[in-house]
Amino acid sequence: MTEPLLAMRGIGKRFPGVVALNGVDFSVRAGEIHALLGENGAGKSTLIKVLTGVYESDAGAISLAGRRIAPATPKDAEHCGISTVYQEVNLVPSLSVAENIMLGRQPGRLGFLNWRALRQHARAALARLEIDCDIDAELGSLSVALQQMVAIARALDLRARLLVLDEPTASLDEKEVAELFAVMRRLRGEGLGIVFVTHFLEQVYAVTDRITVLRNGELVGEYATTGLPRLSLVGKMLGREIVAEPAPPIGAKTGSVEQVGPPLFAARGLARRGGIHPLDLDLRRGEIVGLAGLLGSGRTETARLIFGIDRADAGEVRVRGTSVKLASARDAARQGFAFCSEDRKIEGILPNLSVRENLVFALQAKQGAWRVLGRAEQLRLCDHYITALRIKTPGPDAPIRNLSGGNQQKVLLARWLATQPELIILDEPTRGIDVGAKAEIEQIIAKLRADGLAVLFISSEIEEVVRNSTRVVVLRERRRVGEFAAGEATADKLMAAMAGGHIEHEPPDSDFSPRRDTK
Repeated sequence: MTEPLLAMRGIGKRFPGVVALNGVDFSVRAGEIHALLGENGAGKSTLIKVLTGVYESDAGAISLAGRRIAPATPKDAEHCGISTVYQEVNLVPSLSVAENIMLGRQPGRLGFLNWRALRQHARAALARLEIDCDIDAELGSLSVALQQMVAIARALDLRARLLVLDEPTASLDEKEVAELFAVMRRLRGEGLGIVFVTHFLEQVYAVTDRITVLRNGELVGEYATTGLPRLSLVGKMLGREIVAEPAPPIGAKTGSVEQVGPPLFAARGLARRGGIHPLDLDLRRGEIVGLAGLLGSGRTETARLIFGIDRADAGEVRVRGTSVKLASARDAARQGFAFCSEDRKIEGILPNLSVRENLVFALQAKQGAWRVLGRAEQLRLCDHYITALRIKTPGPDAPIRNLSGGNQQKVLLARWLATQPELIILDEPTRGIDVGAKAEIEQIIAKLRADGLAVLFISSEIEEVVRNSTRVVVLRERRRVGEFAAGEATADKLMAAMAGGHIEHEPPDSDFSPRRDTK
């Protein structure tokens, strides 16, 4: 045991109505890669922002190499020896590699840059990472992986003793991840402390020495990576210890999956670089397919591909048996698809508009600018859905921002139901709403199934997925790894599949063969 390079003790942080961190301890040793893990709302981002001077803590103390520090800004943190590289590279894409590495520290005199010294210094910074790169190339012209390497080179050139890598692999392919890990191991050998924030368990076990788990703003524990089985790690992240059960064998489907009819939607080899590995998925009328997986497993990425928000790099999609291209959300809506995003505040409601305006928004967009819905028709629709979904509102013209989270969610459901969809994608439809509203939303979802809609249901709450789904598909590390019928799906089995090592390669039965688009 050695004295930690970084010691954060009793860190507390509150926001209005929310305790983001409650007495959290976190330490990193020199010469180790330390994973910081937790699901949404666990407190990882807040802890990193306290460490790097973005937020000021309300309680606790931070020490680096035995010296008390209190960074008030990211620049303070850099002066202390703490550098951070984010998933989205925070550099200037229009400047050269050399200029980005030396940004803010360009050598020169009397207002003139010493370009020779700048380039020499940049070459030396890249050489430390064994990166062969044209230092005069515009940063934005490089791959994401190379841009991240440049960001790491810059961070180390600032004399960093502690390097924070916040989701650095989210947009990298497997080869690029391996190259990044080689650099991380080399830096660990030089005595750096590295904080590695990720959602990919495979990567945690491939490269880290220790793991700290947070949940709901509190410390769950600190563990040696080699001493913590994956299933135990998943249980600690989700707050539910379970008895180990074997993951489904490769290609297997457990139980008798309910077949409700031919697929309304069928995907084969659907993939997007940095988003999801080739995926096969069938969605039928009159069924609720639950999509289970840890944060970062590819649930939302799958939903966005199906709804055309993100464009697939490979694969084929058939709707009602006919091959189609879903190049945009408008294409998906024309096919009778609907999508309720997990981010209700940012991607869902229009906060300055009324309940009525929010509710008719999708239907009006579908009909086009030349077929304007009259006010009488808008009010009729509002009255119908306010009654049918039991939306608590003073009236249709009340601002939607004044409604509770549960009632806002019901308005968003009503928005899409007004378009009379055949397939509805619900991404975290019960997040952030109270227990009563959650039960009402679940009743609405059950009725949608009874009415013959195909429902893709995504939730980070395992019990909720089990309770509401007629079939569950499990994702891990952006891959499909298993499928369970409703009678076979239990929380323990799903968590075992989410944490296990098997990958399902065999596609479901289909009436067409995979086809790859390489555009």
